[in-house]
Amino acid sequence: MVLAVALAWRSGPLRVLVYLLATLCSATVPLSVAWLTKLTIDEVAAGTVWQRLAPLAIGLAVVGVISSLMPGVLKYVRTALDRATGLVAQERLFGAVNRLSGLARFEDPAFLDRLQLARQSGGLTPGQVVDTGLQVVRGTLVVGGFLTGLFVMSPLIAGIVVLSAVPVLVSEVWLSRRRAAMMWQVAPMQRWEIFYGMLLSDDRAAKEVRLFGLGAWLQTRMLRERRLVNAAQQRMDRRGLAVETCLAPLSAVVAGAGLLWAIAEAGSGRLTPGDVAMFVAAVGGVQTGLAQMAGDVAAAHQQLLLFAHFRAVVDAPQDLPVPERPTPVPPLRHGIELKDVWFRYSPDHPWALRGVDLTIPYGAAVALVGRNGAGKSTLVKLLCRFYDPTRGTILWDGVDLRDMDPTALRRRLGVLFQDFMEYDLTAGENIGLGDLALMDDRRRLEQAARDAGVHDDLAALPGGYGTPLTRVFLPAEEGTGVMLSGGQWQRVALARALLRGDRDLLILDEPSSGLDAESEHAIHTRLRTLRQGRTSVLISHRLNAVRDADHLIVLDAGQVVEQGTHEELMSAGGRYADLFTLQASGYREPVR
Repeated sequence: MVLAVALAWRSGPLRVLVYLLATLCSATVPLSVAWLTKLTIDEVAAGTVWQRLAPLAIGLAVVGVISSLMPGVLKYVRTALDRATGLVAQERLFGAVNRLSGLARFEDPAFLDRLQLARQSGGLTPGQVVDTGLQVVRGTLVVGGFLTGLFVMSPLIAGIVVLSAVPVLVSEVWLSRRRAAMMWQVAPMQRWEIFYGMLLSDDRAAKEVRLFGLGAWLQTRMLRERRLVNAAQQRMDRRGLAVETCLAPLSAVVAGAGLLWAIAEAGSGRLTPGDVAMFVAAVGGVQTGLAQMAGDVAAAHQQLLLFAHFRAVVDAPQDLPVPERPTPVPPLRHGIELKDVWFRYSPDHPWALRGVDLTIPYGAAVALVGRNGAGKSTLVKLLCRFYDPTRGTILWDGVDLRDMDPTALRRRLGVLFQDFMEYDLTAGENIGLGDLALMDDRRRLEQAARDAGVHDDLAALPGGYGTPLTRVFLPAEEGTGVMLSGGQWQRVALARALLRGDRDLLILDEPSSGLDAESEHAIHTRLRTLRQGRTSVLISHRLNAVRDADHLIVLDAGQVVEQGTHEELMSAGGRYADLFTLQASGYREPVR
């Protein structure tokens, strides 16, 4: 709760104070109306002249005006506070997410569910906690004022009214816990519903959805998840209705019995007509106030239970340990060495790498080859320090990567991932993301595009490098967006990596998998020139594209089974020679 209130206060202390004052002011309205009504009735019953009734009438009119204005004022201030607090909470949440250095959290379904609930609760809970807290304060003042009047008339009645609210409070807290548990339960279903909905509306999926007739199947699955969510919510609503149905008669019995007592007391002269009116208002005010307070407490309790997910994400420890005083990452001068590296993604997963020993010499081009699942992309993740080895070490000029700050290490790398991103941004921005410091350097962006063989394609777009490569997020004033082909997107991603061409280590994971033969040849010819004298790691299933690497390393089932130059490996007649011969035979064999 302290964090929620702190976020609200940080969003704007003045808003919180104004909301507090407005809430306290609104608390005086029902009490003022009740007492002024009592005094007016008593004066009328006593036959008081108009001159003495005028101040009471004016008072009632003023309170009525305030009563009509307060809801709008409170709503305005509360909405402004909620918006500002939600902004601060989102800043805090995604600041914490950005501080996670590795990938383990983002490949954990439980964490993704928690993150979804954190996004929901973080944007709402801090403001709602302040809101419900102030409503409890308001309710306490209103109930306290009415209870004081009831206690003066009958301590017994006052005690009975208070006790009748206890079951309401207990049941509301119980319901709030159930609601919070239900929201955690349905979070995976909601993610699946969003996933199926995205497939049904995504332009990239539209071709296969229509070709394979997947629309009805996806819709059925999406609606199934929605029905499961609706069913869980309806079960919760039925519990709430059942509780309210059982407790409502209790309040009615207490109010009815109290009214009969007040009328009897007035008949015997012990209460005035104004006292009866005050009694009716007090009983209603106390019951309504206590019920509202119970609801507010329960709502705050539920929000705080959900807010625990926000706190869990914000307070989550680093998934990669970072030393308090990390070793500076020096420019690479000798090479990178892997010593007996073992790795698996979790204790339940099989080993992705098993006892890998290899060296990437400074200035050399090293190619990793092997079948799918051999461990090539996993090795790239370890070089980028998205994960740490389960066992063994990776040394950068003799320094363990664990002793370095991952952010500082990654500033030394240029990487093209096999599963590269296609950003719904302009062509220039898609390249500039590779180095934000060069985002506005048109010359460097164009040079990276030329090196990747995509400059002519981008320059020919309707808006050149300023053309949005999207049809989703497109302001009307920016004109028409353009969607690139798969090969063009791959070359844009390659340009993004090459924008960091002056880095110590260049990693290219399948840089030409989506290109035609002519483009592939041109790209690899250009890359041979670019990587001269530079340390690079190349990954490709097309062995002809990496045969000229200084050193080839063959991985199989997470182990290094061969290494050497192309000529050495062909002479050895092992796994590499078999794979190369198999690929080459596809070009030599006659068509039958």
